[in-house]
Amino acid sequence: MRSLFVRLLTSSAVVAVCSITATAWLAASSTSGAIQREQGQTLASDAQINNSLLGYAARHPDWSGVAATVRDLAAANNRRVALTTEKGALIADSAAAGTPLPARVSAVVDPLAVDVTLVPGAAEDRIDPRAVGPFLLPDRDRVRLGKAADAYAACMRRTGQAVRTTVSRTGRPSVTTTGEGIPQEPSPVPAVKAPCDAVTFNTPTRTEKAALKQLNLLVGSCLKGKGAERGSVGLDFTWVPKEKRPGPAAAEPGQTISSCIVAARKEQLDPYVAPAAYLYIGSPAEATGPRIPLPSIAGAALLVLVLTVGVSVMAARRLVGPVNALTHAARRMRDGDSSARVQVRTTGEISELATAFNEMSEHLQRMEEQRKAMVSDVSHELRTPLSNLRGWLEAAQDGVAELDPALIASLVEELLLLQHIVDDLQDLALADAGKLRLHLEPVHLGDLLDQVATAHRGRAEAAGLTLTTGVIGAPALTADPVRLRQAIGNLVTNSLRYTPAGGRITLGARRDGDHVVIEVTDTGIGIRAEHLPHVFDRFWRAEKSRNRRTGGSGLGLAIVRDLAEAHGGTATAASTPGVRTTFTLRLPARP
Repeated sequence: MRSLFVRLLTSSAVVAVCSITATAWLAASSTSGAIQREQGQTLASDAQINNSLLGYAARHPDWSGVAATVRDLAAANNRRVALTTEKGALIADSAAAGTPLPARVSAVVDPLAVDVTLVPGAAEDRIDPRAVGPFLLPDRDRVRLGKAADAYAACMRRTGQAVRTTVSRTGRPSVTTTGEGIPQEPSPVPAVKAPCDAVTFNTPTRTEKAALKQLNLLVGSCLKGKGAERGSVGLDFTWVPKEKRPGPAAAEPGQTISSCIVAARKEQLDPYVAPAAYLYIGSPAEATGPRIPLPSIAGAALLVLVLTVGVSVMAARRLVGPVNALTHAARRMRDGDSSARVQVRTTGEISELATAFNEMSEHLQRMEEQRKAMVSDVSHELRTPLSNLRGWLEAAQDGVAELDPALIASLVEELLLLQHIVDDLQDLALADAGKLRLHLEPVHLGDLLDQVATAHRGRAEAAGLTLTTGVIGAPALTADPVRLRQAIGNLVTNSLRYTPAGGRITLGARRDGDHVVIEVTDTGIGIRAEHLPHVFDRFWRAEKSRNRRTGGSGLGLAIVRDLAEAHGGTATAASTPGVRTTFTLRLPARP
């Protein structure tokens, strides 16, 4: 323990020295990190300011009313924001009049040539999507088309299709068909079998027709003399050939056509958007703190070192006591005292270690008691049939009893009982050692339950019981059919033993989420609530008399639990005494 004490004290002193030495490095690195974070925040702020001004430019034909927007952006981002024309004339500035502009331009605000450095996801034509120009629908058309789209969507839903209505930036509604919870691409006229009217809201309005006519004239003027295929531009600004060729999909327009469409759109939108402007964004004010003098740093370092050593001494002393107690208890356990315990007086990791040691000690003590009880139970179970065999054989040897067929049959029954007990013990031993081999294969539960029922139906009829099966659906299961029949057979045997004449035993199976549930239900005498936690224990019987007429070896249900766990599942029991008892196997379903 002295070594542990010295090591803790030395480690704490080294940690203190290292922490003091690292203070200077941390100060420098934190400054660098602050600068990097500030740069990231600055870039995000620049992008947000640029996007807001782009939106304003896309919706207004000039910059005459942008001053209020500039002041709001400057206040929200704690930055200076200024706009000038391309010739340098001031449009708006959040700073006081006469304040010089920043040294360089931050960005060019042009909705017809979006700066991709500040808007990485910009379209290939670099046109801001908020710039709709003459395609903006009047309020009257918006209301009319919105009602038509809602009626069409309601019709689609009545046909059993999932749809969603969205509105574009021009105010035109669009109906989107969704499937299996995943939205698909919107289509102007969704393909449906029901006679739903999509023409009303998909037909271009007078405003859109005029805008499309103007756009196609500009595109045609651009394409004149370039030998491009004949066609026109649609509402979605894609090229629609005049004569579509047969095939799975229309061909993409050529580079010439695409370039002309972009140029025509920019020419058409130019009167509706504000002209390009230079954006100046000032850097946030840099905060500077007072410099810490060297003597203060040295004094703080010495104070940290003293406090660290003092706290380490106290912690080491509190740690050594419980560790000594743990060592003493471990030595007692090594000497065979399974009742060794440690008193828990502290909290934290040492307390958890002491609690874990006590739990381990209690577990070992229970295991030792179970081992002794199991040896006693096994000897008791084997003694009875062996005593019967020895007694009858000695009687036959002395001539007291005659080895007639009835006696031989009785001796064979005792031998079969011995073999059954030995086989059960072997299965339990393999399960405990993790060597219980399973031959997994797809299992048809309906056939398997019928096989188990057929094997036990003779005993059931002899006892005046009704044995039935029922499978809901076709649950897919991968298991060892032999071991699974053994587990279900043990449950049926248990039900036969404790169900009086006139009762019913039902074998069922069903799918429950990611598991397959197999249930054996009987209308027998039931199990009291205080006995349910022990029904799967080895050699446990509710009747302590160990009467073989009403109870077996006490290993059948223990084997059922081990076989279920070997398959990655569980075995449980629920019972209402005198009404119903249900044993449940829950096994993982086959994917």
